[in-house]
Amino acid sequence: MRSPKPVPAEVRRILHVDMDAFFASVEQRDRVELRDRPIAVGGTPDGRGVVAAASYEARAFGVRSAMSARKALRLCPSLQLVQPRFDAYRAASSAVFDIFRSITPQVEGLSLDEAFLDVTDHLSPFSTATEVAQHIRRRIRQEVGLTASAGVAPLKFVAKIASGYRKPDGITVVPPARVLAFLHPLSVRCLFGVGPKSAARLEARGLHTVGQIADQEPHEMHAEFGSMGERAWRMAHGIDPRPVQPHRVRRSRSAECTFADDIADLAVLESHLERLAERVGTGLKSAGETGDTVILKVRYANFHTISRSRRLAEPTHTPATLAQIARRLLRDRSHAGQVPVRLLGLGVRVRPQQPPSRQLHLPF
Repeated sequence: MRSPKPVPAEVRRILHVDMDAFFASVEQRDRVELRDRPIAVGGTPDGRGVVAAASYEARAFGVRSAMSARKALRLCPSLQLVQPRFDAYRAASSAVFDIFRSITPQVEGLSLDEAFLDVTDHLSPFSTATEVAQHIRRRIRQEVGLTASAGVAPLKFVAKIASGYRKPDGITVVPPARVLAFLHPLSVRCLFGVGPKSAARLEARGLHTVGQIADQEPHEMHAEFGSMGERAWRMAHGIDPRPVQPHRVRRSRSAECTFADDIADLAVLESHLERLAERVGTGLKSAGETGDTVILKVRYANFHTISRSRRLAEPTHTPATLAQIARRLLRDRSHAGQVPVRLLGLGVRVRPQQPPSRQLHLPF
């Protein structure tokens, strides 16, 4: 393998903070009788609906989000199903993000329970980004009563990988000089932008690890895999120039889930849509945005994919309204309920708005 240039030391100090089993952890925090027990948020005791989140005790039995409640109960008969309380989750998220913004204005929220923070110019009174991450995790535990895992690195995608390295309640630090040693043994599937289909193509070519991608010629990666191949090669060499973007302008917001088993039950699919609408609507509200068009994406078991949309009479960020329109599209303009569904997605087109009058422009 060639020895690529190491990541330069004068890069950003980026944190990725990810709450641990967020919805389930809020329930265990608020209800003493649920602590240290396998629980799942969503679904009903008769097996209808889907799991929105699972505690780590439930995950030990194989229970995962987006799984049908019926399958979850089969895997873990002692599983306790809890109805979601999105107001409680939003309140906990708001408290966590207040902690983030008390440290740095450079906060890029990805969802209710995770964010990137650039602390390069906001270390004081601490000496290192590692100390900042430890301080944030300590405050979240003390002030919000939850645990979070953190990754500290000079690059966004490395920080995100690192945050999941020692979950739950862990911290992983990847200094600039160790980025390549950290990345190269990892699976290609960990790279930003490399989904299951792209990973399968890379693996079919014999490229299973990030280090094997780094050993290729960039023009060959581009010729064979297009922009994905070139981007993967750059990341394999520790190149990711994306800054943390606290005021990122979005044209759309979306959420989707791929099912472990194809679903033909229309009621179960509608339960998934409600969860997706909650995620999208919460993201809109947090960013002060509204959507003027609802977009439904359905991928059937045969991989045929359709997209259906409906423009709203009035822009909104209300999850109930988004879910209502999406359910109507699902029932009236798809074959869901007749043909098994592999993937379901819900998106909105963000209504254009005036940008903030003043933005921070920090050096990269």
